[in-house]
Amino acid sequence: MSYAGLNISRRETLQVIAVALLAVGLAACKAKSDSAGAHPGGMGGKPVAEVAALTVQPQIVPVTLEYTGQIAGVRDIEVRARVTGILIKRNYVEGARVKAGQSMFTIDPAPFQAALARAEADLASAEARQAKAERDSARLKPLIEAHAIAQKDYDDAVSAMQIAAADVKSFRTRVTEARLNLSYTRVEAPISGIAGRLQATEGSLVSGPNVLLTTVTQLDPIYASFGISDNERLRLDSDAAAGRLALPKDGKFDVAVKLADGSTYDKQGKMNFSDIRISTATGTSEARAELPNSRGLLRPGQFVRVALTGAKRTNAILVPQRAVLEGPQGKFVFVAGKDDKAEIHPVEVGEWTGESWVINKGLQAGDRVIVDGVVKIGPGAPVKVVDVNAQQAPSTTAAVAKH
Repeated sequence: MSYAGLNISRRETLQVIAVALLAVGLAACKAKSDSAGAHPGGMGGKPVAEVAALTVQPQIVPVTLEYTGQIAGVRDIEVRARVTGILIKRNYVEGARVKAGQSMFTIDPAPFQAALARAEADLASAEARQAKAERDSARLKPLIEAHAIAQKDYDDAVSAMQIAAADVKSFRTRVTEARLNLSYTRVEAPISGIAGRLQATEGSLVSGPNVLLTTVTQLDPIYASFGISDNERLRLDSDAAAGRLALPKDGKFDVAVKLADGSTYDKQGKMNFSDIRISTATGTSEARAELPNSRGLLRPGQFVRVALTGAKRTNAILVPQRAVLEGPQGKFVFVAGKDDKAEIHPVEVGEWTGESWVINKGLQAGDRVIVDGVVKIGPGAPVKVVDVNAQQAPSTTAAVAKH
């Protein structure tokens, strides 16, 4: 009995092992079947990534160019005396507004008054001599016609009259000069504007134009000067020549300025000058805009951000910034191809606008740029586009190029 029992135990054991192996095989097949069913579109068990793509189309995008600038007066005039003398009075308040023709300084007029009186006396004497010479010439004229006097006597009288007339002209010029010098003792504001700091005090000797008395700066309108780098100018010219950028006529950009506190000045102006020369020191060419400044909020020397508007990107292609990736060869995007496989397209980016890049090269109208799900794919990976228009379309706000 024990022997028979031993045989039965072995058969049962073998049966159990066979059943266990069969169960393991069936479980493995089921797991494989379930795996294939979970990814019905996969090949060799690889899943198909679901991605969101944006079909890009050309559009017109306003462009804003920003530069660092500095405020400067339209005219910054030095005030100097035209005559030498003692400065006896200051007739303005430093830092206050002055009007053109307003007296700013007084130079001691006494010496110039004396010079004018002397010139007037000399003129009177010359006029008296001229009158006497004219009478003598008139008296001798009938006598020379009657041959009662020598021709020499009459010629001498005529010459004396001409010399006297010339002397009168000379002394009249001296009188005019003396009056001018006297008027120059009143030093006037050459333009309307803000008077600067006093450079010469009362009682000092002013040696004419050699001494700076003060300055007057015109604040309305006012200039905002800035520099455009050579590289930036070349890029703008290249884009304009290629038809990618439309610049305003004659370069008359609309100009706004941002102040140091981040606020924007409430008046806009126009760009009115662009130098053709490139500075060897800075590598930039000077440009300038003119803005109204009736309230005097903009001051000479003030640093601002100058924003130029009026240019437009024509046929611009925008893609969200999150779709643009960086690789060893530069920036690229993934595009869903016609066979729904991910393709790499190297791109050349321009400015950024809102949350989007302006793409200069690498994309064409109708390309489906993958904007979400790029971390799940690689080159040639099958994709399933679930949102052709993307969840967030690119912004069409003004493109900003900061410098």
